[in-house]
Amino acid sequence: MSITQPTRRSFLQGGAAAFGATSLMGTTALAALDPNSFDGRVFHATHYGPFEGVVRDGKLVGLNTIMDIDARPTEMLTTGVMDRTYDKSRINYPMVRKSYLDGWETGDIKPELRGKEEYVRVDWDTAWSLTAKALLDTATNHGNEAIFSSSYGGWSNAGTFRPNVLQGRLMNLIGGCTVTAGDWSAGASQVALPHIIGDMEVYSTQSAWETIRDHCEVFVLVGCDPIKNNRVEYRVADHGMYAHWETIRDSGVKFISINPQKTASDAYLDAEWVQIVPNTDVALFCAMANHVLAEGIEERAYMEKYTVGSDKWIAYLKGETDGVEKTPEWAAGITGIDAAKIREMAELFAKSNTNIAGAWALQRAQHGEMTHWAIINFAALTGKIGKPGCGVGFSWHYGNGGMPASGKSNPAGLSQGRNFVKTVCPASRITDMLENPGKEVFYNGNTHTYPDVKVVFNAGNNFMSHQQDTNRLIRALHKVETVVSVDVWWTAATRWCDIVLPAASTLEQDDISSGGTYSNDKVYAMKKMIEPVGESLPDYEIFEGLADTLGLWAQFTDGEDKMYHVKAAYEKSSAAAHTPFDAFWEKGFARQEVPEEARKWTRHGEFFNDPEGAPLHTSSGKIEMFCEDFAKLDIDDMPGMPIWMEKHEYLGNAKEGQLHVVSPHPWFRLHSQMDQSENLRALYKVQGREPVRINTEDAAARGIEDGDLVELYNDRGTVIAGAVVSDEIMPGVVSIYEGAWPQLDSKGRCNSGLVNFLTSTQRSSGVAQATTANTTLCSMRKCEDPEGPNLAYEKPAILEDYDYAAIDYDKIGVDRLYELTEKLYADMGPGEKIYFERCTVCHAPREVTHFTQQQWKGITPSMFPRAGLDEAEAALVTEYLMQNASDAPK
Repeated sequence: MSITQPTRRSFLQGGAAAFGATSLMGTTALAALDPNSFDGRVFHATHYGPFEGVVRDGKLVGLNTIMDIDARPTEMLTTGVMDRTYDKSRINYPMVRKSYLDGWETGDIKPELRGKEEYVRVDWDTAWSLTAKALLDTATNHGNEAIFSSSYGGWSNAGTFRPNVLQGRLMNLIGGCTVTAGDWSAGASQVALPHIIGDMEVYSTQSAWETIRDHCEVFVLVGCDPIKNNRVEYRVADHGMYAHWETIRDSGVKFISINPQKTASDAYLDAEWVQIVPNTDVALFCAMANHVLAEGIEERAYMEKYTVGSDKWIAYLKGETDGVEKTPEWAAGITGIDAAKIREMAELFAKSNTNIAGAWALQRAQHGEMTHWAIINFAALTGKIGKPGCGVGFSWHYGNGGMPASGKSNPAGLSQGRNFVKTVCPASRITDMLENPGKEVFYNGNTHTYPDVKVVFNAGNNFMSHQQDTNRLIRALHKVETVVSVDVWWTAATRWCDIVLPAASTLEQDDISSGGTYSNDKVYAMKKMIEPVGESLPDYEIFEGLADTLGLWAQFTDGEDKMYHVKAAYEKSSAAAHTPFDAFWEKGFARQEVPEEARKWTRHGEFFNDPEGAPLHTSSGKIEMFCEDFAKLDIDDMPGMPIWMEKHEYLGNAKEGQLHVVSPHPWFRLHSQMDQSENLRALYKVQGREPVRINTEDAAARGIEDGDLVELYNDRGTVIAGAVVSDEIMPGVVSIYEGAWPQLDSKGRCNSGLVNFLTSTQRSSGVAQATTANTTLCSMRKCEDPEGPNLAYEKPAILEDYDYAAIDYDKIGVDRLYELTEKLYADMGPGEKIYFERCTVCHAPREVTHFTQQQWKGITPSMFPRAGLDEAEAALVTEYLMQNASDAPK
């Protein structure tokens, strides 16, 4: 490293970072109103809501919720945040797996011992040096595509400076790496729906709630549970829709819930519960459409004006293409819903002002692309889409869908820079990629070749808990040379890795965020309130230190501390126009006004009112009830219209005694986050294990009583869970929350209840390659031999005083980096620069080539306002996207 190259040490010694450490810990304007109360309060914001932390003698001792900006705080905030901050599962020091530390020079690192071997406590320089060497060795010997980032999404904290963003910035400074494409949340529909209705839909603003109150007569929840799932947010939850759901309910709107089990929303909204066999929704909507046609109550004029391809779908419904008419009687045998009930719902939905809310969970299934499409086709057949109080929506359960949108821009963080590696892995196909280097995989219109991965870098992501068929993933990781994980707690992603870089929690670092995925009506300060626990470091400092080890400190930081970037991020938000940063930071939040007209906005209303002037971003400009884009691909499991297709495993082909497993989002967790909270676990765990809901008849047939430990098993694995016997789940179905922390017993069973030891790596289709977690069968029996308590929340074995030699810096070989990157660096064009600095959002691709021109046109109408782009900036970004999309002329 040149002595003239700026370094982190020289920067710190010069005192430039002192501001961030000393001036940001003051109280806020929302200090307690009680004049006798303790005033050591600091504002912060999380996925679970905003709050003021009470700090005494440098320790967090309590939380105060803030009614003004969150009237419905959850137990995850009031109990969980306190619990996990000082929990025994915290990673207090940098750690390296013993054999990896012993063999880092010789290569005798024994990857098969991951998850079994003890860790060695090391210093930060050792951890950074080993990480830097692994990255450089891989890039030099195998190419940057052999470095794989499993850090998609950024759900680890609510801040703008999430670890996956910081990792992306650093990785791209060394030439980039292979990344995931799509996601687990809605991977099938985010690929399919832009071709069908011109937008991703699953991450789009919903009709304003007042339009539902004033115009809707029937609101259909298809697997949708907004009361549960809106408890958390990608950014900061404020639970603003809860009171409005009550208003909609009390205004006389009829709620119908189509679901294998009764949900919290069903009880809250007084919904009629209609039980359905999992994965059979397409058959239901096809049969209802058939009955609408039989009764002559379809809207032919609507289809003629707003859709294409209706004749082909209608021919399928009538059996003209396959000889099987899709009657209610036909669907009754598939769905388990009586034919008379199917007719009743079909007529009710067709004749009423009906809004249909479909959950993301519906498309986490084999042929998952078909489900939302079938709902869209039924709504188009009955003339609903775009009319006030009517239509379809696939994000009512997320981000407080229904809150009117401000249209304002959010804080924008550091640019990711250009990733020079173009190889990708569909998000749910990590195991397939690791097992099959060189395999060609078709994804979203393009053929990709899997790389031969040597390094997995995981920052703020628990991919080990949410990737399907966990046992298979563990075996696939044996061929990987190095797994690095940046995390706060000993999650599964850290227990199966080689180098552990301990991150501070968000309470221990400064950041900035915003509230409302769709409303965007507040900007939040995330103030540091306590010092990092142990030797953990803020995410920015972890990557700053790694950048320094690689000789890239100045490029990574721009020569500035994090607080400089926090201020710069705020200035890019609309709030900066009316509230100076200092005033915002002192108060803790700034509001962003929602225009009055947003309260009357209807999804697809512009298209309905002017289909020629405001066409959809589909090939035809209309709703594609039959889609030539997909038909011409000639892929067996992705036809050109929504049709019923048998699943590889579901109740329709189950063996005797098998049950269908569904794995919804938890009530007391955000995926795997908060599972270590002892006080929250006491509210719902059964004998310390994940609860599994089972029908009374199924339990009795197996000799299972409420509170028993049970084994769920199939040929992929076995999990131990605690039985919750209930009449509010249909026979033949069991429900176990996703996201539990795993712990394997001596028989290889997950003693904690992580459902992904059961789920399959079957793809949704050959187009989206998305997860099929909800297409799973298992058997169940009473567990007669549990091996002690669940130990998932204990630290792994750690050697505190293990003797190891300091790493010679020269052996890292940093000089190799200059040769690797010299030919890569080039000036970005203006549109590219704006895109990477301001437009990268949670569910949009990080690499522009992941989406087609048409798909980008469907995303940008919602992305550009959040990024705060003016007309000229939007034009520059559009030009860049169109020139570099996957189907752009080469």
